[in-house]
Amino acid sequence: MVEIIGNRDEAEAIDAVLANWAAALGNKDAAGVVGHFSDDIVSFTLAAPLAHKGKGEKGLESWFSTWDGPIGGDAVDVRLVVGGDIAFWTGLVHMTGRKTDSVEVDLWFRQTLGLRKEAGVWKIVHEHTSVPFAMDGSGRAELGLKP
Repeated sequence: MVEIIGNRDEAEAIDAVLANWAAALGNKDAAGVVGHFSDDIVSFTLAAPLAHKGKGEKGLESWFSTWDGPIGGDAVDVRLVVGGDIAFWTGLVHMTGRKTDSVEVDLWFRQTLGLRKEAGVWKIVHEHTSVPFAMDGSGRAELGLKP
């Protein structure tokens, strides 16, 4: 269930865009993924470096090539706030699948998406994904957390 704050009609349009974007991610369709990005997107993803600027289709293709089969996903605790031509989506995302080295992925992470309506179309202008890290001084990522 999605908590919606703001314009419900725009929220439905955004939901459709994000469903298409998620399907492209799951199907490892790099062109489909970046087609939902604005030209000036800034992404803070799980992968280095600290910031990615621009669409980065080649980087996605390289990452997709490390997966054997589709990438599974689902989101919980989803909240969508819409105001005018700007929207923010937040949620906890569950990513699953098998890597080409046979490692099974079962990871929960936090995600925030910023969207802007450009020429009547909602585009993702900011993406932030992260996992918490241990505050015990080890700096280790907390990869086993679940909601």
